[in-house]
Amino acid sequence: MAYLQLSHIEKYFGEHHAIKGIDLQIEKGEFVVFVGPSGCGKSTLLRLIAGLETIDKGSLQLDKRDITALPSSKRDLAMVFQSYALYPHMTVFENMSFALKLAGVDRAVIRDKVDKAAAILDLAKYLERTPKDLSGGQRQRVAIGRAIVRDPKVFLFDEPLSNLDAALRVQTRIEIAKLHRDLGATSIYVTHDQVEAMTLADRVVVLRDGQIEQHGAPLELYDRPANRFVAQFIGTPSMNVVPAAALPQLSALAGATAQADGFVGIRPEHVRLAHADEEGLTATVDLVESLGVETLLYARLENNVQIVVRGSERSQLQPGDRTKLCFDHSRVHHFDRSGKTYAAAAGKAI
Repeated sequence: MAYLQLSHIEKYFGEHHAIKGIDLQIEKGEFVVFVGPSGCGKSTLLRLIAGLETIDKGSLQLDKRDITALPSSKRDLAMVFQSYALYPHMTVFENMSFALKLAGVDRAVIRDKVDKAAAILDLAKYLERTPKDLSGGQRQRVAIGRAIVRDPKVFLFDEPLSNLDAALRVQTRIEIAKLHRDLGATSIYVTHDQVEAMTLADRVVVLRDGQIEQHGAPLELYDRPANRFVAQFIGTPSMNVVPAAALPQLSALAGATAQADGFVGIRPEHVRLAHADEEGLTATVDLVESLGVETLLYARLENNVQIVVRGSERSQLQPGDRTKLCFDHSRVHHFDRSGKTYAAAAGKAI
């Protein structure tokens, strides 16, 4: 049996069916990331696991113990919030030790636990400061430290990096990844940021409208999306997906069994600019984004279909220029009219 088992979990807010029968198994030591668009239910699902919202239907088991109806304080979980939730009048030490103090833990044990957590998070020299004397990244590390000293069975992270600037997000993401490796802790992490999901997760769970669309290793979702939604949600820039009838050259690559009323997709890195003497589809450049390490080119085919091209070489093309595009035939994805991935050559759903 899984370490954390979600069975047929449902949640209603009045008439709104927010979580629609979630089944998920999380193994001990696994880092699982919930990702999806705003309103998909990822934070609600995390709050149901934490005990901050009541489960209307289904059951939740942790380490073979049913915790469905237990209050959050009895679940042996620790949550790190987006807003830090630190007491402004307390020092870092007092913030990190507060839950242990309330639980009546011996002072010497508290000191030992806080010192160890502070060492892990590079907070030892800040223990006597108050939150107002810390940077945003340091405050978030204090919030993480407060969770570590409780030694929970599962860490829950609710978009912990969203309040940080870009540089701090990268640094704190690295620290969270290292922390997970060092502690070997079971972790569930909610984010809307695909980079966080792809770089942190052992397994990514993609949610939409209160349901799981697909879950698996990050590159598994990237390379083998189950449907059009996952294909376009995972990856930046998004996969090029167009009606099969609008791009018959791609549709035909899979043979006669490709569905004419479906869609074809190809990732930007699998489209390239044709060489001077090479055949390709004629396109007009709409925009060129030169990012240094890569170039994104937005081009419009003669039938007005826009295609995004990602390349490692810098381009001299300008908006309005004409060019030709080539496609990697082996990297084409096919979706039926409902959006589900299918193997075009066999005409069967995957």
